[in-house]
Amino acid sequence: MRPYDFFLYVAVVFGWSTSWYPLSLQLGVVAPEVSLVWRFSISGLMMLGICALSGIGLRFGKAEHARFLMLGIALFSTNFALFYNASLYAASGLLAVMLSMSSLINVGLVAVVNRRPPPLLQVGAALTGLAGIGLVFLPELRMSSTVLTSMAFGFAGTISFCIGNMLSSASQGRGIHVLASTSWGMVYGTGFMLLVSLVRGHDFIIDPSISYLGSLAWLIVASSVMTFACYLSLVGRIGPGRAAYATVVFPIFALLISARYEGYEWTLLSFAGMGLVVIGNLMMIRARD
Repeated sequence: MRPYDFFLYVAVVFGWSTSWYPLSLQLGVVAPEVSLVWRFSISGLMMLGICALSGIGLRFGKAEHARFLMLGIALFSTNFALFYNASLYAASGLLAVMLSMSSLINVGLVAVVNRRPPPLLQVGAALTGLAGIGLVFLPELRMSSTVLTSMAFGFAGTISFCIGNMLSSASQGRGIHVLASTSWGMVYGTGFMLLVSLVRGHDFIIDPSISYLGSLAWLIVASSVMTFACYLSLVGRIGPGRAAYATVVFPIFALLISARYEGYEWTLLSFAGMGLVVIGNLMMIRARD
């Protein structure tokens, strides 16, 4: 990995490791979909401003805007809405572990697109990672059956995340600057969440508490603008599969933060499961090399 790629990788790990607990602070007074409208409307405007100041072109044809719309729905609305709702039923750090399956799920999506089965080592890596996820969540399943609901939301959110990765990679492959596609993706994602919120009859309110406003500010600046710019740049430079390896590391830090602030308790099963998740992702790296 080249030095700049390593810098992007570290920035992504930091940004997303510290995003899961603030995400949980968004829940309660404001509907998740409405919180996403606030988050990505501001993030999108900031990204558009960065593009304008940097001289990055933002004019595209209808075909590209259709692709930006799909990117926004997959990566900047549906993905997050599913994880916000998943946070209602499980500790935030556990959801970071779910997202760590993205590098493994990407393999399945690529196999479907290319219409050929993945190599056996990749299959083994996926099965190892899935076994690890099962062990991490097993103690929580014993305490509450609602964790299954969280896992379902998290798995669907991870698939949406992976689809967004592939759309962003394809966009960059056509020579579109990552900040331009990200800006428009956030704009369209905001519009989609606005429509969903209206259909569901949510009230467009803001929680004036310090915890809500502080977590919203962090999610906008650090987790959305900074981290997505770095992550999607990494996707364009090294591909969606390898870029997803950043998700191998940040769940560990996210769980440590969850243990500190949410009372998550590490067990032998969760340690073993986290180990299998890491091993599965490392196997995937070897398979791709």
